[in-house]
Amino acid sequence: MPDDSNVSAQTPDWSREHVQHFWDPGRKLLRSVRRYQSLRSSGGLVARIASKYWVLNHWFWSLVTQSEIHLSTQIGGGLRLTHPTGIIIHPDAQIGPNCMIFQQVTLAGPVILGGHVDVGAGAKLIGPLTVGDDVVIGANAVVTKDVPPSVTVAGIPAKVISD
Repeated sequence: MPDDSNVSAQTPDWSREHVQHFWDPGRKLLRSVRRYQSLRSSGGLVARIASKYWVLNHWFWSLVTQSEIHLSTQIGGGLRLTHPTGIIIHPDAQIGPNCMIFQQVTLAGPVILGGHVDVGAGAKLIGPLTVGDDVVIGANAVVTKDVPPSVTVAGIPAKVISD
């Protein structure tokens, strides 16, 4: 696993999203979202038609990963989907730069993740809530309240366990 100790909470590290292998479902799912959003924002008839390809691509990778990441979700650069199985992200959620989301994570409602937030496997974040920068959310935590920056939270309900 790469060393994430020097990851920025403000500046996206786009290299974290580059497709590296033929079978790289997390990065390919994310690429389909990025390309769709880029084409839709550019406007024009050709872009609208081309965006349909990325809708199909997104559908395929969503099916493979059994994940639901809406095509209009606001995602900061450098998102890492380490094990992209069963990830559910509400369309109103916002994800900051250089976050990492593990398998079976749910962002329910308008959840705002700051920069460099690591969300452990099986965690549930039930919004509306805001998570500060440089936060670690433990596996299977249930977060129902705002989380301050630079802390680790865990448990049900999630509580700060270290600063």
